[in-house]
Amino acid sequence: QLQASGGGLVQAGGSLRLSCAASGRTVSRYTMGWFRQAPGKEREFVAAIWWTGFTTYYADSVKGRFTISSDNAKNTFYLQMNSLKPEDTAVYYCAIRSSRDSLIPNTAGRYDYWGQGTQVTVSS
Repeated sequence: QLQASGGGLVQAGGSLRLSCAASGRTVSRYTMGWFRQAPGKEREFVAAIWWTGFTTYYADSVKGRFTISSDNAKNTFYLQMNSLKPEDTAVYYCAIRSSRDSLIPNTAGRYDYWGQGTQVTVSS
């Protein structure tokens, strides 16, 4: 129901845009998030955009370089990644969260539905 795409191999300093297309659910009704998992590491939060579409939240490691956005007409949300670094290399997952409570959506356990992941590799 969530299909992540857009990953690939890029040199350090380059850019990629990840997409997460939803089917069967209207993403604008959910808080949307991106996580990543590098080999041997736990899945970590990257960015989220609240269901209102106006509030975003980023991990400190990507703040100022990554931008999360959504396109309600396409039922898709995105992660624009600029100034990529080798340490950004990971499998990136998109997810959506049903709850509209006030908790900061930066924990994987707070999300209900997940995409399959897309590999991002940044070479030095």
